[in-house]
Amino acid sequence: MLVIGAGRSGLATAEVLHARGVSVVVYDDKPQEALAAERQSLMRVGVPLIGPPELPAAIAAAKGAVVSPGVPPTNAAVLAAVRAGISVDSEIEVAYTLSKAPIIAVTGSKGKSTTTALIGHLLAAAGKRNRVGGNIGNPLIRETAEATSDEWIVAEVSSFQLEGIRTFAPDISVLLNISPDHLDRYHSMHEYAEAKYRIFANQKPKDVFIGNADDPYCAALRDGRGRTVPCQTLWYGTDPSDAKLNALLKDDSLVLRIRGRERAIAAIADLRLKGKHNAGNAMAAVLASLAAGAAVESLSVNLATFEPLPHRLAVVRTDDSITWVDDSKATNPDAAIKAMESFGEPLILIAGGKSKRTDFSHFAAQASKRAKIVVLIGESAAEMGDLIDGPPVVIAPTLEKAVNAAANVAVPGDVVLLSPACASFDMFDNAEQRGRAFADLVRARTSSGLAAS
Repeated sequence: MLVIGAGRSGLATAEVLHARGVSVVVYDDKPQEALAAERQSLMRVGVPLIGPPELPAAIAAAKGAVVSPGVPPTNAAVLAAVRAGISVDSEIEVAYTLSKAPIIAVTGSKGKSTTTALIGHLLAAAGKRNRVGGNIGNPLIRETAEATSDEWIVAEVSSFQLEGIRTFAPDISVLLNISPDHLDRYHSMHEYAEAKYRIFANQKPKDVFIGNADDPYCAALRDGRGRTVPCQTLWYGTDPSDAKLNALLKDDSLVLRIRGRERAIAAIADLRLKGKHNAGNAMAAVLASLAAGAAVESLSVNLATFEPLPHRLAVVRTDDSITWVDDSKATNPDAAIKAMESFGEPLILIAGGKSKRTDFSHFAAQASKRAKIVVLIGESAAEMGDLIDGPPVVIAPTLEKAVNAAANVAVPGDVVLLSPACASFDMFDNAEQRGRAFADLVRARTSSGLAAS
């Protein structure tokens, strides 16, 4: 078996398959000196790591290939495998074939990690054993390889992972939203949406699909204007007059509609998740947990005990009545817009990074309306800055200088929000590293230093 890509998922796939007696070779086209840690990890389990010179021989010997999520379909190794007639699957496809446990799969342009983690939290609190994995951080294949039939797998899956499925069919699928993202990989929003729709493509009539009626791409599925969903459907949204909703917001509460009867299960103000978009994530998680057999009473009690995940509207500190918020995982414009909409306080926005070729005009309009000052970093800073109309714009060469610039103008009552609307790869290894760097810089400042230049 040829595993293409030596990232976390690729390494996990190689180790799991090797442990099951499969002959595995891992390929990565990065410079070999940059793969020292990965090579060492694979050597410990007896799996070779190869580069471009060894690829033709590996293709000739391979009976199948598994592609890591970050590897595009246009990668030379993927194309070579396809030309050779080798079956090419994604990691989640292989993970699915190994799983003895039922699977809840969550996808969307934003909110995937929060919703996935919340489902795991609610199921555990309801006494249902579960394992959380996938795009959220720990490779799905590790979890499915070890799970038993009396557990649930809760999987965050990306469009990249869904591209390479053939039989993957979760028992419960959740589609949160589809907004412009990854357009550096997809040619159009239609192509991107089609990748997301694959989450339900193989589901059976007994399975369950959960969708967001407020999202146009999801609503098209309900209204018969899009793909046909082949299983039972549950819908959530914010319009209390929509009689087809199974979960909704009403009178500032999260309400379930079960067999025609409404039941409020949580006040929005009691949730630790901030923002209207997170209320939607909570509704999706509640419906998924109900579909998995959790009791309504348990959900009502435990919704409010869930802590926000790191780098998602996470308060780093409040000092001199200035609140610093890390939303580094907002890697597309729509996510950053939702973050800005979560605050009524005066905003100092830190944004920018590596563009995914998305349109920044709507983001810029919201930033122009909501921010008192915008501090921009990274490759996209100039492009974003040209679109901001109204508030002062500062372009900072580093994140440290961006934090300093924000501190120089912040006054009591302000919120300083890192919500980049971009990927991190121009300045950091990933969004998590960017968020940790922001938090470290903020915490390193003393109370007196917050007002210093």
